[in-house]
Amino acid sequence: MAYDEDLANRIRELLGKETGVVEKKMFGGLAFLIGGNMSVSASGQGGLLLRVDPEDTDALVDKPHAEPFVMRGRPMRGWLRVAPEGVKTKRQLEPWVRRGVAYARSLPPKG
Repeated sequence: MAYDEDLANRIRELLGKETGVVEKKMFGGLAFLIGGNMSVSASGQGGLLLRVDPEDTDALVDKPHAEPFVMRGRPMRGWLRVAPEGVKTKRQLEPWVRRGVAYARSLPPKG
């Protein structure tokens, strides 16, 4: 499945005033990197993939439509998947994008 172009455009719109954002195809989707760190991605599996503070993972997976990102059968702390139903509106999408951007900005830039 290709990533959702509409979702990618909606993310672009929300990131319009952010500095240093680079788009890169990765994980089968379109990721938005800040300082070389992924913040959010229009996932190739549908919905949103985002990075969060690993300490917040357990609390955030209790939110509607959110679940841990699983790689090779293992849940990855600090990574979340939000189902398409959880990012249909700007009101749903914006807090997730803000959270992913804030966490990416908190990390040291990759050279």
